[in-house]
Amino acid sequence: MANNVVRWDPVRETLSLRDAMNRLFEDSFVTPSWFYSPDTNNRLNMLPVNMWETADEILVQAVLPGLKTQDVELQFHDGRLIIDAKLTPPQVENATWHYRELAYGQYHREIGLPIPVNTDKIQATLENGFLTLRLPKAEEVKPKKIQIQALNK
Repeated sequence: MANNVVRWDPVRETLSLRDAMNRLFEDSFVTPSWFYSPDTNNRLNMLPVNMWETADEILVQAVLPGLKTQDVELQFHDGRLIIDAKLTPPQVENATWHYRELAYGQYHREIGLPIPVNTDKIQATLENGFLTLRLPKAEEVKPKKIQIQALNK
């Protein structure tokens, strides 16, 4: 039976705890009503995202219907992806609203990434209302194949 010793990294433990707490508050039923308010243009609306990882990159996808590239601002700062977007309501005159369920206003989302990424090669596309970000993994975290040399004597 092989015993593997793994070096304890307190920073890795802290990051996962932070992400767990973020998810707890984002998914919680006690989220304050001001955080998601479709009737108020000066409040922050939650931007739902999907994030998955492949062998070479992390992909993030968000739904931004009706927005153009100039309506979205993306930043990467201190290991966090920051997405800001503004969706303006339609200007209608002489009309009676029957339903007003779409959330207009400022959208904001900060996502802590589980691993380092190569920020110089991040790609973002906005197509048919889907914002897709491709964040290539940093070379130091990609698996490396080690070549074995045969030593014949």
